[in-house]
This record gives sequence, structure tokens and C-alpha cells, in this order.
Amino acid sequence: MALGGWKFHIRSSETDESQLSGEAPGTYVLRLAEGKARACAATALADQTLLAADTAVVDGKDILGKPKDMAEAATMLRRLRGHSHQVCTGIAVLRVSDGTLVTDLCVTDVPMRDYSDDEVAAYVATGDPLDKAGAYAIQHLTFHPVEGLSGCYASVMGLPLCHLTRALRQLDIAPRTDISKECQLALEYICPISSAVLRGKMVGR
Repeated sequence: MALGGWKFHIRSSETDESQLSGEAPGTYVLRLAEGKARACAATALADQTLLAADTAVVDGKDILGKPKDMAEAATMLRRLRGHSHQVCTGIAVLRVSDGTLVTDLCVTDVPMRDYSDDEVAAYVATGDPLDKAGAYAIQHLTFHPVEGLSGCYASVMGLPLCHLTRALRQLDIAPRTDISKECQLALEYICPISSAVLRGKMVGR
């Protein structure tokens, strides 16, 4: 959020994150994002705008959450290696004054490299995977599990800033910086889709 120059405050919300029977991953993350925003709206000020997001790691038909322990983290990482899965991030922006809700969805194909069992063991031993959906952080400097990404890097981290920008623009809220430039500089990643997303194209959806 700071990369866009927005003023913001962080609030937590209690939301049931259970997936509904037959619910598609994109529908799931959008529902949770909206639920988080509406949960905070009850105690928000009338002039505030609420942003909520939810991210899911999807492999085949399964949504992979945060591992419950180190053994499950290792199992998830071995499952994901050597092929692509998807990361779905749903965004909900709620204007408190009139209840206007804008949502957006970013779906990113994530190609994992064919890392070794020893690399998995060393990474799991750091404890980093235990609070990560899918048991990994794309930005981890030592493990660096992803190679050849051609989509939204920020989405895999949890918040696709160009998708957020186009959602906020519908509520007349613009970034105070060149958000695409700032994101790419911060992440040291040349994004091939940012311009199209900011033009409103359904790239990465």
C-alpha cells in the first residue's frame, strides 16, 4: 500500500474461511475478501474506504492453505515442485458512505522449479513456510522456489497492486505514484502484464 502513496490503517477481521461445497477458487477468494470488508464496515467511519483481500494457492482442484506443521509443509512443497499451479487473489473495496462495493480477481500461473528434497528440508527448517499458503514465499532469497514467472509477482505475495489500482479508480481513488513503476522497482521484477491490467484488460483473471 505504501508503494501507491495511499494513507492507510490496518485492521483485522474474523472471517470463516471454510470453502463451500463445489465453490470455485476465484469465487472463494472474492467471497472471503468481501466478507472481510463487510465485517470491518460495522465499526468503520463513514468517510473511510475499506480494502480487503484473500489469496489461495490452487493445485489442480485443491486449495492449499497454511501447513499445520513442518511435515505438512514439506509435503506441500514436494507436491508443487516441477510444475505450475495457480495463485488466486480476490480484492474487495467497500466505500462505507454509500455501500458501493468493487471487486477484482487476479489469477497467476506459478511455475515451480524442480528443487531437491534437501532444499525442501533446509527451507522448512527456517520456519518460513508455516505461515504461508502453499508453504512457500515467492520472495524468499535463499529458496527462490519459482522460476519463469510471466504474471503478477505482487499477487503471489498477496496483493496485486495494478488490479487494486483499477478497482480504486472506480471509486475515484488514484495512487499518488506511478504504481507499476514503484512495484517493479521494489520487487526487482519486470512485469509483462501491468500496462494491460491498468488499461482494464482481463489479463491475469
